[in-house]
Amino acid sequence: MTDLQIFFDEKLRLPSPPSIALKILEAVREEDNSFDDLAQIIKSDPSLSIRILKVANSSLYGLSRPVSSLSQATSLIGTDALKNIALSFVIVQEFQNAPQGSFDLDHFWRRAITAAVAAEVLGKAVGHRDQDLFVSGLLQDIGVLILFISQPDNYTTVLDEKRVSGESTSVAEKNQFGFDHTEVGHFLLNSWNLPESINQPIRYHHSAEDAEEVHQNSAMVLGGADMIAAMYHSVHSNKKSIEVHSVVDKQWQLSGEEVDELIDRVGEQSREILELFAIDPGKIKPFSQIMQDANEELGELNFSYEQIVLELKQAKQNADQLALELQQANSKFRELAYRDGLTGVYNHRYFQKVFKTELERAVRYKHPVSLLMLDIDFFKKVNDTYGHTVGDDILRDVSAVFVRQVRNCDIVARYGGEEFTIILPDTGATDAKVLSMRLRRGIEQEKFECGGQIVSVTISIGISSTDMEGLEPTRASLIECSDQALYRAKENGRNRVELGRP
Repeated sequence: MTDLQIFFDEKLRLPSPPSIALKILEAVREEDNSFDDLAQIIKSDPSLSIRILKVANSSLYGLSRPVSSLSQATSLIGTDALKNIALSFVIVQEFQNAPQGSFDLDHFWRRAITAAVAAEVLGKAVGHRDQDLFVSGLLQDIGVLILFISQPDNYTTVLDEKRVSGESTSVAEKNQFGFDHTEVGHFLLNSWNLPESINQPIRYHHSAEDAEEVHQNSAMVLGGADMIAAMYHSVHSNKKSIEVHSVVDKQWQLSGEEVDELIDRVGEQSREILELFAIDPGKIKPFSQIMQDANEELGELNFSYEQIVLELKQAKQNADQLALELQQANSKFRELAYRDGLTGVYNHRYFQKVFKTELERAVRYKHPVSLLMLDIDFFKKVNDTYGHTVGDDILRDVSAVFVRQVRNCDIVARYGGEEFTIILPDTGATDAKVLSMRLRRGIEQEKFECGGQIVSVTISIGISSTDMEGLEPTRASLIECSDQALYRAKENGRNRVELGRP
């Protein structure tokens, strides 16, 4: 079993594809009446229909006459293109509410949409016809987002390492995880049953020569599009522009003027498409305008060449030092922000944030989610008998037992004092009760060695779940339901599990 397979099995809970995306894919796979089925699905979401028509009428496709219906759009740009535009809108909308933390989600989607536009524009410029280029360009870095959503602390370490060392994102990811975002994205999209015409170019857009021959040209186009997007949304734009010219000239023999025109067209059309995706385009503008502004600013400076070099050298030293300090500060901040200082499990603040996200996800996909509230029985007696130092050791050890006995996708948090919560995604009340009984027995049978003494404790557990009839699926109602169930467990003798009563 590969490191990637182990990671997906043990540490990562794959997001399900949006339900409308599944319907779009299923409709396109049907050979008979695929457009009719596709059109009906798209029409079920009026805002999606409007956005698709706006893209079809945009300068990206440059149609000779306005398009006013989905059937017209299909006849002019093709069913595959229509499908991919629809998929793009649905997937971007799905992930726009992903947990952000220190991750700049707006920047990610600005760059992704620019890469999608660049792939479409570059493909046309070099005569490579592939209807999947736009959606492949959009999703080529989806693995970055998945890694961050699933492992936010570890991925922030990746970003810090990249910033300090100057290594590529892929190298920093492999140092941290043993694989990079292209492999994660490929794995995810395979699990969604997207075709290899999309998946293969995404997997190999940094190493097109490794792709199957039929997909190598698309992978090369994605690699070029990625460089153009980086030029618009990263530092050192001028240096990246030189790299783009070199790569495009080597692979497709376009002249310098043709490459300049292509880059400008990407900037112009990206701004237009970003607005259609309801994403702030920020300061993106044609590269020629960026360079003109830079030259005008440079012309206003009175520094000599030697002074400029000296300033740049000093600025680089300062930036490197600042990056190192930020890396260290970010590491400490993450621990303070999300982890309980005593037990090492997540804290109350993180619990509230993640529980909100999991509930929204459960409602959206009609999957259950359960909440356990756990309390150590007679904990005051432990403190009074053995002292607070032993009490702290018990809290740490009990937390460790919880973490060992739940799944990797479950969220263990300290709610306060000797009380804990566990969020159980994709778990109904029946399965939550089975797990709770296992946790209760596990703690009861555990002998905790604290300061040379053997201490035994028990726990009481209250359960609530969104699949309980009559229970409103909100944070407040589930917390209240679990809390009341925990109270009954205490009243009924402790060391027991009670289901909530909506």
